[in-house]
Amino acid sequence: MAFLAKGRTLAVAVVVAMLGLATGAQAAASCGKTGAGFDAWKQGFAADAKAEGVGSRGLAALAGATYATRTIAADRAIHKAFSGSVEDFMKRRGASAIISKGRALKKSNAALFNQIERNYGVSPGVLLAIWGMETGFGASMGNQNTVSAIVTLAYDCRRPDYFHPHAIAALKLVDRGALTSSSVGAMHGEVGHTQFLPGNVLKYSVGSGNLRDKATALASTANYLKGHGWRAGASASANMGAIAGWNSANVYQQAIARIADAIDAN
Repeated sequence: MAFLAKGRTLAVAVVVAMLGLATGAQAAASCGKTGAGFDAWKQGFAADAKAEGVGSRGLAALAGATYATRTIAADRAIHKAFSGSVEDFMKRRGASAIISKGRALKKSNAALFNQIERNYGVSPGVLLAIWGMETGFGASMGNQNTVSAIVTLAYDCRRPDYFHPHAIAALKLVDRGALTSSSVGAMHGEVGHTQFLPGNVLKYSVGSGNLRDKATALASTANYLKGHGWRAGASASANMGAIAGWNSANVYQQAIARIADAIDAN
């Protein structure tokens, strides 16, 4: 009898171990590298979203989200966009044109930039550098469906942990009316004049929160930089830590600082 009991214990242990392996396999399959499992994954993500406070409008937007193949293609090529020297990067991104137009916009919007600097301590140059770099001063804010893009990135196996909270945030923004299921933006789900990810919209947007409004977007960007340690009265080059909070690519950071300092020097 003792032997049989021991045998049963061993059998149970084997079953538990097998279940553990199955659970691990399910966890590994909770992301995807193609669109094949996207719809099934959305069902599980909907439960997570609801548990995190997403309401009916956000859940409806999630249900309507489609696998964003263009977003995945852009994500796979993202490292190429930040390759080479800072000089090469600045040339590709039209830094001289950003500086020229940035100086003109600084003068024509002096009251706005002065107000932002009083409120947040952030000088105009870095805001203009980011604005010009991200969307050509609002000329190109993107045409990719925002919810589909960010939800696809939360599903994709490359960086699901990073994009999960942004996907939840996007759905909450739909609940609030700040986004809709048809809102569009950049390939990685960024929105507005300076391209905020949804989680950063929730945390740092000011005023109306409508980042397609120039003044709101610029003030929100200043609030973001202040929240990442921007030191008032110091140049952009002396505020690299705050700029690094905006974008982790070294060439981008250096380019923004150089462009910002050139604009502020005028």
